[in-house]
Amino acid sequence: MQLPAHSDISSASQGLIPDFTLVNDKLTKVKELIDKKLTASPKAGGINRLLEHVRGRSGKMIRPGLVLLAGRCFGEVTDEHISVAAIVEMVHNATLLHDDVIDEGQTRRGKPTVNSLWGNETAVLMGDFLLSRVFETCAELEPRITGVIAATAVRLCEGELRQALQRKNWQLSESEYIDVITDKSAALFSSCCYLGAVLSKATEEQAQALSEFGLNAGIAFQITDDLLDITGDECETGKTLGSDVTRHKLTLAAIHLLKTVDKKEQSALVNSHFQGQNQRHDKDSLAEMLNRNGSLEYAHNRAKEYVTKAVQALNGLEESKAKNALIKTAKFMAGRTT
Repeated sequence: MQLPAHSDISSASQGLIPDFTLVNDKLTKVKELIDKKLTASPKAGGINRLLEHVRGRSGKMIRPGLVLLAGRCFGEVTDEHISVAAIVEMVHNATLLHDDVIDEGQTRRGKPTVNSLWGNETAVLMGDFLLSRVFETCAELEPRITGVIAATAVRLCEGELRQALQRKNWQLSESEYIDVITDKSAALFSSCCYLGAVLSKATEEQAQALSEFGLNAGIAFQITDDLLDITGDECETGKTLGSDVTRHKLTLAAIHLLKTVDKKEQSALVNSHFQGQNQRHDKDSLAEMLNRNGSLEYAHNRAKEYVTKAVQALNGLEESKAKNALIKTAKFMAGRTT
């Protein structure tokens, strides 16, 4: 099942990342730096084989791209931008390695996960290795920048822990859900945009505007990501889907569904679709029910609303190719199908 079509956003999902061509040459440098960081000494032996597998699973590079585009709004992209962009992508990739262990994911970015090939212990340690490279790279930056990165990392972990503690909470509210995804996901998007602006000597007011843009775009991204976990095609997304249901995590569409039915139906839904033994097999029937009750439409519209807030946050910025690219990227993030 696909998300309901909306012409203003769905068109953005047809390509990769709109207007990242503006910073493609710099993104190449970011990837080169990440590859350099994810290389061990020759005597490390098999570790390099593991690292090669991780290096070969590069994603869309949305977060590094946001760092670079935010910087381009106020000046030229510098070596510091490249370093910060590499850092945020390594942080993101470390969280994915850990997420695949938690969710028992078998595929990621179209390839077998580290945990499916080498086991959970190796995957967790590989995530830790990436974070150690993050610490190493942060040591080369000024304290103000590393302070933001450290605070963001804490916030991401707090968000993940809060989500874990909310499992099987069938009374989870929409506001509580938004708070969780803000911390566990959107906060990193926000810091990417803020740091990109700061590194280009933007004023604090301008940097905060970029931060607000990133936060709202990040919330839209996560709402859409959660929708894809139910409605997406694993062949298109390149990752194991249905983990939210199997791990008893409520997302926005499910929250809306449970609020629109009476208590008797709510209890039946929970027993049949959210905590039974075959939730992964019931994904299609759940998607149909969410669609029939308007829950997919509701969640998609909420994502659109956060995109609108993101775009509005940039109203005070001068018009530029970089600003336009950020706007198109926010729309892409809420309209993607992969």
